[in-house]
Amino acid sequence: MLLNRFYQQYQTKLKTPEEAVKLVKDGDWIDYSSGVGAPYLLDEALAKRKGELKDVKIRGCLAMRPVQVVEQDREQQSFTYQSWHCSGYERKLCDEGLCYYIPMLFRNLASYYRRYLTVNVAMISVAPMDNAGYFSFSLANYATKAILDAADIIMLEVDENMPNVYGGMEDCIHISEVDVVVEGKHPPLAQLPVPKATEIDQKIAEQIVPFLKDGATIQLGIGGMPNSVGNLIAESDLKHLGMHTELLSDGYVDLYEAGKLDNKCKTLHRDKGVFGIALGSQRLYDWVAENRGLLSFPMDYVNSPEVMSQMDGMISINSCIAMDLYGQVSSESSGTRHISGTGGQLDFTTGAYMSKGGKGFICMSSSFQDKQGQRYSRIKPKFTGGDIITTPRTQSYYIVTEYGCVNLAGRSAWERAEMLISLAHPDFRDELIKQAEIQKIWRKSNRV
Repeated sequence: MLLNRFYQQYQTKLKTPEEAVKLVKDGDWIDYSSGVGAPYLLDEALAKRKGELKDVKIRGCLAMRPVQVVEQDREQQSFTYQSWHCSGYERKLCDEGLCYYIPMLFRNLASYYRRYLTVNVAMISVAPMDNAGYFSFSLANYATKAILDAADIIMLEVDENMPNVYGGMEDCIHISEVDVVVEGKHPPLAQLPVPKATEIDQKIAEQIVPFLKDGATIQLGIGGMPNSVGNLIAESDLKHLGMHTELLSDGYVDLYEAGKLDNKCKTLHRDKGVFGIALGSQRLYDWVAENRGLLSFPMDYVNSPEVMSQMDGMISINSCIAMDLYGQVSSESSGTRHISGTGGQLDFTTGAYMSKGGKGFICMSSSFQDKQGQRYSRIKPKFTGGDIITTPRTQSYYIVTEYGCVNLAGRSAWERAEMLISLAHPDFRDELIKQAEIQKIWRKSNRV
């Protein structure tokens, strides 16, 4: 009886994508959710209204496939697209002036919607409705419930490929709260390729693993280096590890299959791995589907330092683009060129510090080469080219390159300069010392 009642509600709200997007008006703010939670059919249908609509603004995050309101309106005649955190695809759009980054901390994102932002229409992809009339937010808990709570019109796009995922809070919506439902054939879920680990990634991982202990709770950031750490942990003697992470990636499947990840020692959500969004391979998506050992939570919970402080041995492992001799960390831009976003690096660095026995690692290769083979240091004397500071010097602690690991906590300017220069590529150390002297952060008694 209940199923029939919910099914009847579903049918009364069912529209074609073309019918649904007719509800969008000039000047509207639209939200697309994150990662694989972004709409596919609704995006295509809305793009077809190019030239008909004016000044429609769309917010997205970590777009995993071409966004049609951008691709079909590259003149921005009708649509303006912005992102909370840029994927590789969105980074290219930023390079072309077709995407605008929105600064934020992930732990604050839901409150932005609840306190400040207008959402005229929310368009999100969800798993098929269950027998009780609920739609799982699946792989993108994110800030989805906060977006829907703020929305004037809620449109759900039912993606037959989205798995049902168990959640701890704010992980689903009921058919009674929905205005429009859209169905249709979807391509397979977009996958995030796992970057191949380099020799330097492996060396960095080798610097970190000795700091880890049995029962630690691990957060791995995105990219080849954090995955290298995951792989090395999978091959280590560590056991009874836990998971508390904003981004659930394939590295955790490796840890689970190696028998290292069981969440049995967590002091919060024992026996459960916690995450905010999942992006990776189909193997990852299959592992997450109806897995009682995993729970999705919104980012304002996952990324809360106060929540992390309740877990002993919280270990945060993230990467960055560059650092200066003062300990400032840039992880989201190269000069003024936008790369990714603040995301949760500062959240987790802070939370790991607040955890009993916790440690927050920020990692990078000591140098990089451009396409012409010219080598550059990632450790800079100072930032002057418009680089965005992601983690301030007051909250940068364990810093790692292939040349070692140092802890900047409580260290003075000259100590930081000395420590960070020890992590630099040898080709740049002499010049960094000279610049440190000019900046008056090199102790006179130090050897030059």
